Amino acid sequence: MNARELERRSSAVTLSDMEIFIFPELMYGLVLADILSPRIWAWRGHPWFDGVERMKPYRRITRLKQFIMDHYVFNLDLETWGLTTKERELERFREFIDEATLAQSNALFGYEGDKYYFDIDIRTHFGLDKYTSETIPYWKTETVEAMDAFKFKPGYRSGAGECVSLAALYAAALFVVARIPLEDIYLLATPLHSQNFVDVDDGILTNNRRLVTKKMWFNGTALSDQARRALENERVTVVAHASGWIHGVYPRATIDPARYARFRERLESYLRSPLDTEMLGSFLRHRRDLQHCFQYRCLIHGSPRYIPLERVFAYEEGSPYLLTDRTREKLLDEIDREEFQPAPLSSRAVFNDLEDYIREKPVDAGDPAVRAGLMDRFASDCLNAREALRGLFAFCHTEPRLPDASARTFSAPEAPLNLCPEMDRAEVEERLESIRDTNLLAETAFWAYRDLGRVDPRPFLYAALTRNPVGPAALEGKSPEEAYGLISGLENESIYDGPRRLAQPDEVWNYGRGEGVEKALLMAAFLRNREGEGPRVLSLEGEKAVLRYGGSSWTFSGTKGLAPAEWELPW
Repeated sequence: MNARELERRSSAVTLSDMEIFIFPELMYGLVLADILSPRIWAWRGHPWFDGVERMKPYRRITRLKQFIMDHYVFNLDLETWGLTTKERELERFREFIDEATLAQSNALFGYEGDKYYFDIDIRTHFGLDKYTSETIPYWKTETVEAMDAFKFKPGYRSGAGECVSLAALYAAALFVVARIPLEDIYLLATPLHSQNFVDVDDGILTNNRRLVTKKMWFNGTALSDQARRALENERVTVVAHASGWIHGVYPRATIDPARYARFRERLESYLRSPLDTEMLGSFLRHRRDLQHCFQYRCLIHGSPRYIPLERVFAYEEGSPYLLTDRTREKLLDEIDREEFQPAPLSSRAVFNDLEDYIREKPVDAGDPAVRAGLMDRFASDCLNAREALRGLFAFCHTEPRLPDASARTFSAPEAPLNLCPEMDRAEVEERLESIRDTNLLAETAFWAYRDLGRVDPRPFLYAALTRNPVGPAALEGKSPEEAYGLISGLENESIYDGPRRLAQPDEVWNYGRGEGVEKALLMAAFLRNREGEGPRVLSLEGEKAVLRYGGSSWTFSGTKGLAPAEWELPW
C-alpha cells in the first residue's frame, strides 16, 4: 500500500471535511456504510414507520424527516473532534492539491463565497478566534453509530451530527426506510454546507435535519432563508451520486453524464419560479432590509393614503391576516389611521403599482429584457428600489454554481451499484461485496464501515494514531499508569454493534466507552502523544488486547471478535 493509498483509505475512516474535499468518493462511501449499518435497517421495524411502504413517496419522506428531527440534533463545535493546523493539512495533502486551489473552495483557507460568514468574522463565528490563525477544526463526519452515541456525551439527550453526517444519514435512510431509489438522490457539498437534492415531485432539498420543498423554498420564511444561503452564495464543490461524483476543481468526473444532466435540469427548475404577486410578497417578507424601498397606497374615504411597507408587515406579525392574500382588507382595517400619510413617500416605489404590473404581464425573472423593463419602470429614481428589484430577480431565479460538465473528462463507467429498495440488508451487503474490486464507491464503503475483518487494518490504525487529538489532549500530563486507569475505567462496550467493527480513539473518549481493543488504541494514541518514537505492538490474544511499548505492557479485556493478530502500530 503506497503513501497515497494509505492517505485515501485512512481518510475513509476519519472522514473530515478536508478529506472529503480531497477525496470526493468518500462522501458516497459514507452513505453506503450507513446503508450497510444494521441501525438504519432496524428503523423499518419502528412503530413510527408502520405502513410506510403503502404511502406515496412524499409522505414517506416527511415521515422520515420527523423521525430524524425527533432523534438527532445539529452539532458543530470545536471540542468534539479537536483541532489541527493549516500547515499540517497542507503538508499532508501536498501531493494532491495546492494551497491556491484549496482556497477556492475551503472557507478556512481563504474562500469567501458566502459573505454572511465573513461579515461576522468566520473565525469568531466558529469559535476559532481564541486560537492562532493557523488553527483549524477537524470537523469529522460521523457514521450513524457515532451520531447515535452522542446521547452518551454530557449535555446531549439524543443523537447528533454535523451537516455532512446528516446528509449521508438522510440519503441512506431515504433508500432503506422511505424506499426512494438511490438514482433519485444527489448529495451536494459547498465549502460551508452539505445537503441533498431528492428528485421527487418538484424536488426536495434536505437542509440539516429539515426538508425544503419547492414551495417552501419560495415562501420567505426563516427556514427558507437558511436553506437558500448555500446555493445562493456558494459554488457547489462536489455532487455525489450512486453513479459517481463530479468535483468543482478536479478535471476528471465519474458520475454518469446523463444523470448529471438530469440533476442539473431538475435542480435549476426547483430554483426558479415565475415572478408573480405571491412571489413578490414572499420576497419582501423574507428581505426585511429591503421593505423600506417600498410604500403601500390605499384609499381611505376616497382619498389616496400612503404607508411605509415595513409598517404593514409589522402589523402582520401580530395578526392572522396577510398583505399578500385575500385577507388584505382585514389587515388594513387593523392598522391605525395615523400610520397613513396623505402624500407619497419620497424615494420609495409603490408596492401596488409593481403588483399590478406583475399581475398583468407574464414575468420571467431570468429574462434580461424583462429585468431591464422592470428597472426602468420602478427604479428609475430610486436606488433602493433598484437594489430591491435585483434581489427579487435573484429570489425567483437562483443560478446554482455547479461543476461544469463541459470542462470535465468523464471516466469509463465502473460496475454499477445496482441497489434497489426491494433488497434486504443481506442482499445489499452481498452486492457491495461482489463489486468492491470494480467499484470505487463500494470499496470505499467498507473502509468507512470499519469492519477490520474485511479490510487491511493498517489505514484504520494509521488514522487512530495520527488523527485523534481529543483523547490524548484530555489525558495530557497524566502518567501512563494514571492514563491506563482512566481508560480501563470507561464502560466496556463499543458504540459499534456486532463483531470486528471498531471505534476510533476519540470516539472512545468522547462517548466514555469502548471494548478492549478500542481502549488499547486510545492508550496507544496517548503514548504516542506523550512518548514519541519507540517499538510498539498491539497483540490480540483470545479475549485480550495487549499493548506493548518500551518494555511495558497494558492489557484490556475484549477484542471485538477479531482473529488473533499482532499489529505493529504506525507511530
